[in-house]
Amino acid sequence: MKGLVLSLALATLYVLYVQADVPLQPDFQEDRIVGKWYGIGLASNSGWFKTKKQFLKQCSTVITPTADGNLDVVATYPKQDRCEKKSMTYIKTEEPGRFLSKSPRYGSDHIISVVETNYDEYTVMHTLKTKGNEVNTVVSLFARGKELRPEILEKFKQTAKNYGLTDENIIILPQTDKCMTEA
Repeated sequence: MKGLVLSLALATLYVLYVQADVPLQPDFQEDRIVGKWYGIGLASNSGWFKTKKQFLKQCSTVITPTADGNLDVVATYPKQDRCEKKSMTYIKTEEPGRFLSKSPRYGSDHIISVVETNYDEYTVMHTLKTKGNEVNTVVSLFARGKELRPEILEKFKQTAKNYGLTDENIIILPQTDKCMTEA
């Protein structure tokens, strides 16, 4: 029991340390982040990502404000022969550009940080995902269109590496037309 309490305490300290180490978009403007985005790049050190990354393709994501001031995020992505939807609510924190969420499907807790955006072209988000003692990093690249300039793709890859992810943890998602009109 002492070991479990100690490991939970260490995991909590690690999450707080990493969260403090993730910068936010200066002068974040929430109203400009809403709308449709395409998932262009993904990087993660999670076991799920390592086993599924060869099957992943671009997805469409729609961000809408909620009546209580949070954000609803709905991602639609191709999975085998169908379109699958994943919905989450990003709950505002006192820091503009940082949100909390819980995956109802997997029971994981998320700290989502908008690291960089120009609102009209791309957004880079950092997510710290915890479930029990497991802590994973996810860095996501979104775009308003299905393509981005090569220098933005390289910037995304470098950002992921800055958070300890390696080339094996980073993919630029293959384009697809499947499920792109959904959301």
